[in-house]
Parts: sequence; C-alpha cells; structure tokens
Amino acid sequence: MTSRIKQALPAMTVLGPAMALLAAIVFFSTQSDRFLSGQNFSLILQQVMVLGVIAIGQTLVILTAGIDLSCGMAMALGSVVTTKFAVDYGLPPSVAILSGMLVCVLIGFVNGALVTSIKLPPFIVTLGTMNIAFAVTQIYSQSQTVTGIPDAMTFFGDTFQLGATVITYGTVLMLALYGLTWLFLRETAPGRHLYAVGNNPEAARLTGIATGRVLLGVYMVAGLFYGIAALLSVARMGVGDPQGGQTDNLDSITAVVLGGTSLFGGRGSIIGTFVGVLIVGVFRNGLTLMGVPSVYQILVTGILVILAVATDQLTHKKG
Repeated sequence: MTSRIKQALPAMTVLGPAMALLAAIVFFSTQSDRFLSGQNFSLILQQVMVLGVIAIGQTLVILTAGIDLSCGMAMALGSVVTTKFAVDYGLPPSVAILSGMLVCVLIGFVNGALVTSIKLPPFIVTLGTMNIAFAVTQIYSQSQTVTGIPDAMTFFGDTFQLGATVITYGTVLMLALYGLTWLFLRETAPGRHLYAVGNNPEAARLTGIATGRVLLGVYMVAGLFYGIAALLSVARMGVGDPQGGQTDNLDSITAVVLGGTSLFGGRGSIIGTFVGVLIVGVFRNGLTLMGVPSVYQILVTGILVILAVATDQLTHKKG
C-alpha cells in the first residue's frame, strides 16, 4: 500500500498546477471569445516552445537542488553563433547548428565543473556565466541582429495542418522532448540517480552514486536543451537575436516552480514543468487578448512565482 502511495505522489504534485491551469483557462474563456479556439491554443504552444525547452534543462538542474541563471543568455549566444557561422562563414546549416549547440553545452560544462570541483554555489556560478554569455553575445554580434539565414534553419518554424488548426514543427519537437525526458527520469537508472542526488547528496554518495559526475552531466545536458531552444528561437524569429533570452532565466524558473518542482531538490516532475509552462503561456495570451499592457503581465508573472515559491517553502517545512 505504501509503495502504491509513493508511486502516486508525482501525479499528485501535478494535480495542483493542473487545477490552476484549468482555472486560468475557464477565466480567460469568459473574457474573450477568441480564447477557446484550436488556433489560439496552437499559438500559445508556439509562443512557449522556446521557453518550454529551456524549462526542461532548468528542471533537471533544480531537481538536483541547483539553479541556472545562465540559461537565457546561453540560448541567445547559441542562436547568434548558429546564425553567424551560417551567414558570415558560409558553413552548412547542420555544422552551424551543431556549433551553436556545442557552445551551449560548453557553458553547461563550465557551470557543472565549477559547482562540482570548486563547490561554488550554483546561484553564483550561473550568475557569473550569465553575464559572461551576455557580454560575449553582444561583442561577437556587435549587438546586431543576424539576418539572411538559410531556409534549413527555419524548418521548425514551418507549419502543417491538423484539421482546421495550424501547428508548427517546433511545437511537435518540444512535446517530443518532454516525452523523452519523462521516460528518462521515470524509467532509467541515471534518472533515479538525479532524484537521489537532489534529495540527499551525501546519502546518494554513500550508496555508490558518483554525485559529481551526475551534477556535471545534468548541467551539460541542460546546456544541450538550451542549444535546442536556440535553434527553435532562430526558426521562430527567422533571425539570430543577440537581445533574446534576457527574461527566459526567470521565466523558466517560474514555470518549473509553478509546475510543482521543489527548489530544495529531489521532488518534482517534468510533466508538472510542462503544465507550468502552459500556465505562463495561458496567462500572457489571455491578458493580451484582454488588452492588458505587457508591464502588468510581468507583474502577474512575478506574483505567480512568489506564490509558487511560498507554497514550496511551506510544503518543505511541513514535510
């Protein structure tokens, strides 16, 4: 009986965010006739596909009781490297895309190495690499948007018809990545090790888990997700934008915490993160349809994250 209850816990942690998402959908459907339409929901998914992929990497980091403030700037640097390598140096799109992803993985490696080898706090490490990535992006791009990119790089921004609804290939990729990550965390030994390290790193070490290797791998895999998000950003915008990603670090943390993942590590689910991403997307879309200025949308997002963190803190103390 106890084991059955424990198996049900991840689903229960998603229940609260799912109810909040449903309440938001019901509210906005009463405020705008355009909200409850297949095309609008497809638009919401398009609007959050970059954030959604970044949030996967952020989830993995937070599950280990860490945090990554560099994710948005890593994504921006990856998008600029990808587009400049293709446009300025004439490299094949596949090579340029791989180069952008490798840059993001390298940032993840630096984060993980500093956290594991020197034992620096993740907050400080990623705050530093965030500023470094921002500066490198501006210097390398000369703060200029990269245009004239090859058509192959915009594939995930292309659409296909599903009934009367237009869906982007980037949305499909995002959903596939969530499915693969769910399988990894639920069905593989490395996924269970990740939870163990986040829950109690010393106990995990004593059971034979190489905690340093797990943490380094988590930050590098997170960097890979930021590289994929960079490709999706290029596909959606059609340019390499050095000004992109500046709020994605806080937005991704908001989505992860809204989805029920604990900032104390070891508890949460990737499905909850997806629900959290949808909550952020639904609120922004709904408020836009209501004609609410963007500054108030930021205000609402800030309130949501404070409520989610407060709930996590109270739950942790109660536990």
